Amino acid sequence: MEIATGLLILAVGMIAGSYGTIVGAGGGFIFVPALLLLLHIDPASASASGIVIVFINSLSAVVGYAKQNKINYRTGMFIGIGAFPGSILGVWLLQLYSSSYFYIIFSTILVALGIFLFAKNSPFKILQSQRDTSINMEANTSDSALEMETRPLPLKGLLPLGFLMGVLSGYLGIGGGWLLVPVLIYFFKVPTHYATATSIFALALYSIIRVAAQFVYNNIDWLTVLWGGIGVMIGSQIGTRLSERIPSKMIMQMLSVLLIIIGLRMFFA
Repeated sequence: MEIATGLLILAVGMIAGSYGTIVGAGGGFIFVPALLLLLHIDPASASASGIVIVFINSLSAVVGYAKQNKINYRTGMFIGIGAFPGSILGVWLLQLYSSSYFYIIFSTILVALGIFLFAKNSPFKILQSQRDTSINMEANTSDSALEMETRPLPLKGLLPLGFLMGVLSGYLGIGGGWLLVPVLIYFFKVPTHYATATSIFALALYSIIRVAAQFVYNNIDWLTVLWGGIGVMIGSQIGTRLSERIPSKMIMQMLSVLLIIIGLRMFFA
């Protein structure tokens, strides 16, 4: 691999690490499409390398979010337990269906989710509620912290959710947080900043199985992981610091716009 290519992967890793940490998606949803579109890496290899990158990014980001006390460890642990078998199934499915269907499934899911999040977090609504948000920000933060401590989420919902995240992330190689965060927010009513931090913690747990599975299939491009891993470790620390200063709705806007752009580009690639 040429130095210029390595530096490009490092830069992509920094962007993926910071952006992915902020939105709780691990960064794979940026890193994998970049490998496919910019470097034209084989889908199976790009997905496998993306899984390792997500693992590195999530471990680094967990350290930052733990210091901010935003992780719901119980929720993240049960999601991670449910995701273990799902991850293995997802990796196995990738070996069977890694042709052009990879692009179709990936792009369709990203665009659909992006449109949903954009509709739910319209920028006009953000501007309209900006004054109320600034007034109530301190109170809401305290209420959110108390809610996360006193209201445990139902176990029967977390395990199936984790299994679904494992299957999707194992197949697509993008971590699953892009779907886990909206589900935690809109179905389980978890405050946005806590949802993103808990999502990152869950990714750190079940990514272990997914990385181990990729060793068996030998699809990992280790030079890509080396350059990208350095990038995401730097980016994740930037992301955890920036997340404290970004409003909840803006975080969802960041996720929605990015998902739509990447999904459309992959669909027409």
